[in-house]
Formats: sequence, C-alpha cells, structure tokens
Amino acid sequence: MPGEEVAGRRRRWQISPRTRREWWVFVLFALPNLALITTFTYVPLFTNVYYSTLNLTIGSATAVSVGLQNYTTFFTSPNGLAVWRTTAIFTVATVGGSIVIGLLVSLVLNQNLRGRTVARAAVFSPYVLSGVGVGLVWLFIFDPVFGVLGHLLRSVGLTSPEWFLDPDLSLAMVIIVYVWKNLGYCAVVYLAGLQSLPRDVMEAAALDGAGAFSRFTRIALPLLSPSTFFLLITCILNSLQAFDLLRIMTPLGNGTNTLIFEAYLQSFGAYQRAGYSAAIAVVLFAVLLIMTLVQLRFVEKRVHYA
Repeated sequence: MPGEEVAGRRRRWQISPRTRREWWVFVLFALPNLALITTFTYVPLFTNVYYSTLNLTIGSATAVSVGLQNYTTFFTSPNGLAVWRTTAIFTVATVGGSIVIGLLVSLVLNQNLRGRTVARAAVFSPYVLSGVGVGLVWLFIFDPVFGVLGHLLRSVGLTSPEWFLDPDLSLAMVIIVYVWKNLGYCAVVYLAGLQSLPRDVMEAAALDGAGAFSRFTRIALPLLSPSTFFLLITCILNSLQAFDLLRIMTPLGNGTNTLIFEAYLQSFGAYQRAGYSAAIAVVLFAVLLIMTLVQLRFVEKRVHYA
C-alpha cells in the first residue's frame, strides 16, 4: 500500500534517540578543537594570503592593493632567485647529510658494544636541545678570533676562515651545525628499523654466503625503506622551516637566506615589507604542501612494507 511504503521510508530515515545523543556528544567534544584550529590555523592562513596582495609596511596605517606584484617581484628579482638557490642547497645538504650520517651512526649503535646506551643518548641529545643554545655554542666554536676551531687551526699553522663574512662559508657553517643537531633523530629512527629486521632472513642470507655489505644493501636497506620514507618527509619539512639556528648564527642572513628566514628579514628586518614577506610565506606553504603530496604520491610506491 502507498501509505505503508511512506511509513517505511520515514522509519528508515528517522534518527534514533541514541544516534542523536551520540551526535551531540561528538559535536560537544569536537567543536572546541575545530574552533581552536580555525582561529589559530585557517584564519591566519587566509589573512596572510590577503596580506600578500598588499603593499603593506609594518607600522603603516594604510595599505595599497597590488594584486600579484609581490609574487612577481619575488620570482623575477635576483634576490628572489638567490633565496631559491640558498633554500635548495640548504635543504638538500641538511636532509641528505642527516639521513646518510644518521644511517651510518645507527649501524654502529646497533652493535653489541659496551656503553652503547650512553652513546645512543649522547647522539640523540643534540636533537632535543634548544636551537638557540646550540647556535650560541657553535658561534663560539666558529669564531675566527676566540673560537675553539680557530685556536686548533692556528696551533697547526693555519688561519681560521672568515665564516661570518663569506656568504658561502656562512651557509656551510649553518649546514654543518644543523646536520650535527639532527643526525641523532635520523639515527634513532633507523636504529628502531634495524632492530625490527627479521633475524631469520638475515641469518639465512649469511648462511647462503652473502657478505655483510651484500646483506645490508640487498636486504636491510630495502626493508628500511619505510624508515627512509618517513625521515625523507619529516626532514624536508623541518629543513624548509629551519629558523632558530639561522637567526642566532647569522642574524642578518649573509648567504643563509632561506625562504622562511627571508620572510622574517623582509618583515622584521630593515625593510619591514609585511606584504612582500607574506607573499614569501605563502610560497613556502605551497612548497611544503607540494613536496608532501609528491612524496606521498610517487615516493611511497617504492616503499616496501613488511
């Protein structure tokens, strides 16, 4: 009957009191988190996008809309091209150095050696230290007059390089410090991966005559691909957002102007170009998003999950 069909449809679409109660509980708990995320993440994000279209100076009461001029200036000016070059060199060097050296250190820490627990703690401890404190300590080491490195070089008849005056040396200096600070993180992640490798597979390969190098390159390294993939994503994101070491060791840039540091210098440095700085920040956000999506889309296909 038509009336029975309509009643049946109403019963199917009717929400039970229990479901309605669970829905309101979900809203009660989720709404504060959504409000916080919206207030402190999405509102600043879209506000920054709007500021990037303005000729805005910090302290100025007015701003003029310039459309995409800030982006055009950044992508076409020599200074913008230099920032891209510095960002690429810094990211590739720090990510590659941290992962490669971290892997080698993890192989040593995975051996049954006396004092390995203390060694593991010593390797990982720089990662949890304040970047400001680490930068200040290394400033003393690299100082050409009073630094430890300069004293060691003079003791063997050499002169200390001008780390803070030469842009290339300044970039090399912050890369060395950043790799030193973060290699412990990569080593711990790789160490966990090494300890989870199937022992029966490694022992079977050894019985078949495979040497240590062959077992590492043909068995262990492919099985460590999930750890490598995880480190690749996190290290790239961290390197692109590295700021504290750069700010402490090279306050005015001088060859260390990565995207995030250039955004800071343009806004809070001598220029105080808030609109131009906002455009660089938007570009950095787009780079981070694209890098993450590309890795998830293409690099993960080469990962072998056990």
